[in-house]
Amino acid sequence: MIFQDRLDAARQLAAALSAYRGRNPLVLAIPRGAVPMGAALADALQGELDVVLVHKLSSRWSPEYAIGAIEESGWSFVCDPSEEDEAWLKAERERRLEGLRQRRALYSPERPPIDPRGRVVIVVDDGLATGATMIAALHALRAQAPQKLICAVPVGAPDSLKKVEAHADEVVCLHAPWDFQAVGQFYVHFGQVEDEEVVACLRQRRAQGA
Repeated sequence: MIFQDRLDAARQLAAALSAYRGRNPLVLAIPRGAVPMGAALADALQGELDVVLVHKLSSRWSPEYAIGAIEESGWSFVCDPSEEDEAWLKAERERRLEGLRQRRALYSPERPPIDPRGRVVIVVDDGLATGATMIAALHALRAQAPQKLICAVPVGAPDSLKKVEAHADEVVCLHAPWDFQAVGQFYVHFGQVEDEEVVACLRQRRAQGA
């Protein structure tokens, strides 16, 4: 299964999540790539849109490799025990946490995050590689007592999906290929999403009163 772009993936996810249409779900996108997807999904499901802020913890040897993740309260975990260098991890946690604070100030300068308590919450990302950032997002939200917590991704690595299942009430994944290598291989167009586009998506939804 190949998606044309993130909006195509969002449309197909919306069909898979149609049971939640009209129940005012809270769609929480993981920035930056999933925010345009989240906006389309919230529109299709007649829900609200916001972001959940998490960031991968990078390997000291390969910045693109996620060895764990951190969420904006400061909770973090490491999924690769071979990378547990305490000095490196302490510095990496502090660096990423400061980045999350800056993003929150940029994305939500005029109001606090939407409260997920008692809501159907759908956490969306454009794909699941290691699952680290999704697990951190779900952990942060579980502590806020949503009615139901759903992980929604167009594509994911089978092993990572199994890890995520323990942290969500429901996992919706359209494609879990055995030969998964990277999220981008399942999109024809997989361009970078910049902060300006994220801010524009969030402002547009707020202007619509959603």
